[in-house]
Amino acid sequence: MRVLLVEDDDRVAGALTPALTRRGLTIKRLASGAGVLDLVHEVDVVLLDLGLPDVDGIVLCRRIRAVSDVAVIVVSARGEVDDRIQGLRSGADDYLVKPYDVDELVARVEAVRRRRGERPAAPEPPGVIRAGDVSVDIGRHEVQVDGQPVSLSRKEFQVLALVVTARGAVCARDHVLNEVWGHRGPAESRSLDVHVATLRTKLGRPALIETVRGVGYRLGGAYGPAEEG
Repeated sequence: MRVLLVEDDDRVAGALTPALTRRGLTIKRLASGAGVLDLVHEVDVVLLDLGLPDVDGIVLCRRIRAVSDVAVIVVSARGEVDDRIQGLRSGADDYLVKPYDVDELVARVEAVRRRRGERPAAPEPPGVIRAGDVSVDIGRHEVQVDGQPVSLSRKEFQVLALVVTARGAVCARDHVLNEVWGHRGPAESRSLDVHVATLRTKLGRPALIETVRGVGYRLGGAYGPAEEG
């Protein structure tokens, strides 16, 4: 497994690199954010420290996520709940607080890769799904409202796509978390709430996504069932 270690602390990197190599991982290391985007397409997992000298790790995580779906695990001394939430919201697949056990880190790396590798192949994407004046092009990852394009983040689009392709059926909360975040947890659950609220605001259609309390989400009655174009 190919791992990109983004760590500015030479002492930490010097101890971690041989430990991970002994456990069968191939390690590339960068001491700053420079060059990370050039290498993400060559690795399976990015281990990302947040305290980098040239760019905040949260910002870098967002940049990585904008160009690649590579697995990202934040490894940071920032251990407050708000820090972990921010890291996961920025696109990280997992968050591990320093100091940590190397075997736990390896287990998390393997778990992230296993979750991604075991996901069934996606079916052929449908074309454009329309719900009222909202159109969602699943293949192109494009959304329009009343003919005008709306820019969404990757996770925002994934959440919206799951709801509209359910065509009025309830999309279970746990299903959304597993599909979009890869696992369930309090931080991911709060992040889902934020993403749904942001979608309602960005789309300007607060009734489009209806909350089914304690269960999940579905298209609002005024919009469903969605039709494929």
